Amino acid sequence: MELLKKRIVEDGTVLPGNVLKVDNFLNHQVDTKLMDQIGEEFAELFKHETITKVVTVESSGIAPALMTALHLGVPLIFARKHKSLTLTDNLYTANVYSYTKQVSNDISVDKRFLQPDDHILIIDDFLANGQAVQGLLEIAKLAHVEVAGVGIVIEKSFQKGRSMIEKTGVRLESLARIASLDNQKVTFVE
Repeated sequence: MELLKKRIVEDGTVLPGNVLKVDNFLNHQVDTKLMDQIGEEFAELFKHETITKVVTVESSGIAPALMTALHLGVPLIFARKHKSLTLTDNLYTANVYSYTKQVSNDISVDKRFLQPDDHILIIDDFLANGQAVQGLLEIAKLAHVEVAGVGIVIEKSFQKGRSMIEKTGVRLESLARIASLDNQKVTFVE
């Protein structure tokens, strides 16, 4: 997706440790028009799949997942990272480690929202080591739902996330695949 790549180059910042900061359009301040186009692109990529729900992890995956769900005409479910008074039991849960936040979280989805006849599309903002997607795949397995695919906005192809997902046999589509962040410069996979 050329518009996304352009925004990464123009507005992204490469930080030490191969961290790409895109908080001015993706995961703090959200460019709603860009998210709409991202949702439309994912809907187009997965239009031949029978998708009943879009699933993501809070919070950065919500914007692209919401727009994807809107374009597909299906509900959005986001796995919660923090329990609340209203989310206490009858949950599917998996543990996820965040490299950028250096913390592990149990993510949870209420069992009422995933049924064995569901076909889900997992959407997330970043794919690096694959921990968030792995957690969602674990929840899908616990719920006995079919995973139609995984859609990633920005993939760091030089990290292990892609190979982890490919080993599961689940279809993976990334809108911007980064080959390198060396010397504070973003290089894309051709």
